[in-house]
Amino acid sequence: MARAGEAGRRDRANGGPTAGGRRRAADVGGRRIERWPEPEARTVLARRTSTEVRRRAERRVGGAGRRALPRRRPVTLARRLVAAAVFAVLIVAPAVAAERCPDCLQAGAATINLPVPAGTPLAGYGAWARRLTVPDFYERFTHTFWFKPHTGVLDPVVARALVLESPGTRVVWIAADLIAVDQSFTTRVKRRLSDAGVGAATLVLSASHTHSGPGAFLDSALLGAVSVDREDPEVRDALAGAIVDVVRRADAAKSPAHVGVLVAPGPALTTGRLGQPVDQTLALLKIVTPTGAPIAILWNYAIHGTMLGPANLKLSGDIMGVAAQQIERELGAPALFVNGAVGDVSPARHGLDAMTAASRELATAVMSSWTKIPATPRAPLRAQTMTLTMHEPRLSLRNCLASWLPPGLTIPLGRVLPSQTELVAVGVGRTAWVTIPGELQSGLGELVKHASAPDWEHGLIAGVSNDYLGYFLTARDAATPSYVACAAVYGPGAGERVARAAAELLRRLAGGGSR
Repeated sequence: MARAGEAGRRDRANGGPTAGGRRRAADVGGRRIERWPEPEARTVLARRTSTEVRRRAERRVGGAGRRALPRRRPVTLARRLVAAAVFAVLIVAPAVAAERCPDCLQAGAATINLPVPAGTPLAGYGAWARRLTVPDFYERFTHTFWFKPHTGVLDPVVARALVLESPGTRVVWIAADLIAVDQSFTTRVKRRLSDAGVGAATLVLSASHTHSGPGAFLDSALLGAVSVDREDPEVRDALAGAIVDVVRRADAAKSPAHVGVLVAPGPALTTGRLGQPVDQTLALLKIVTPTGAPIAILWNYAIHGTMLGPANLKLSGDIMGVAAQQIERELGAPALFVNGAVGDVSPARHGLDAMTAASRELATAVMSSWTKIPATPRAPLRAQTMTLTMHEPRLSLRNCLASWLPPGLTIPLGRVLPSQTELVAVGVGRTAWVTIPGELQSGLGELVKHASAPDWEHGLIAGVSNDYLGYFLTARDAATPSYVACAAVYGPGAGERVARAAAELLRRLAGGGSR
């Protein structure tokens, strides 16, 4: 037995079963046993491991003089508590902070030049200067039928996106250098945003109302043959795709944000089409990082994009587009232009030189106001929508052709124009905007603002947003023959109806919540 024990120790010392290798037989104490020889070639690590094994074996056998091997520190309760605290700070604390700060905002913004295919017509004017002499029955042009193709770019047409988010509420606001958008285009953008994985949000799609932007992108019976041309899928999809792309980029850029609002008299650049006073208010929503770096500005002013006339065949954002780009160069952040109650508001001057000067004046007014706006980290974000049913649309021949025609001589348009539309209200802090699906008369816009005064510090109009149903005038002005009355196809009472609905939606929004 003693020999067997010594042999066993020698076997372990020479690399026993734990050393690895190919088994071979040996006689120990009269019995044949299997042992594992040391491999012929070992790595440095294996040699070190084998040496350590022998040393440990010697310590176990040697007894006196041996020293204790170092041990791992036990995981104490204190260490476990520290680890749990770190986990709470990194994982749990942000969620708790969000619950404790429901009014804290995140915001992201981005811009993109709209890709307008060559051969696309401009939208905005139905004048002969824009029209083809003969409609393009023989398909001489790629993307146009009624109107001449654009001949170049005066200044880029741009889409800008702002994503605002607080716990429980998300708003995607898009401002694009377009004549208008209708329900079908807005719905298409919503669907493509969903397909692209952009989270659910209340959408506001505001057209600047430039009359030198791209056409051929709307399936609109009201605007098609009048000023936009028939829908071309390639143009439509190019514009919608760019809008989706800029929203995705804005959403990915979200970060904590502080906001501030200023509403003040703006520059006197406009005049009334109907001989009545018009609103020249300039409203700004300032969005910055907690350190004050600009994220975006959303600015609101009522003006028609008609400083460039129908003779212009080059793409342009007109005064609002040029001013926005000047602001962006100075600010280094997207500048989203949102029109106001623009139904009877025209520029006081016209022409390229006048547009250049007026855009500079408008941009200067915005930038001088920017520096005066304090920003706060807390501003409740709210959003609500309302579906509004309209009366049957009818085209008044008296308003469009001659004042001597009888008022009842009309053409029903119910089969080609929608009977419903949607209004959207967005509140940031104590300021709220409500969308108008077309061009609201300035006086009616003032009524909406005054009606919102008990609930909001500032109630504002986001005109030409999400849909386009023409002009909305007072009953008296809608019954008086004029160009704007001709385009008020939903009847003399439609203006007051839309204004009342807008004021009611702002009241509901002030009641709280997002739905």
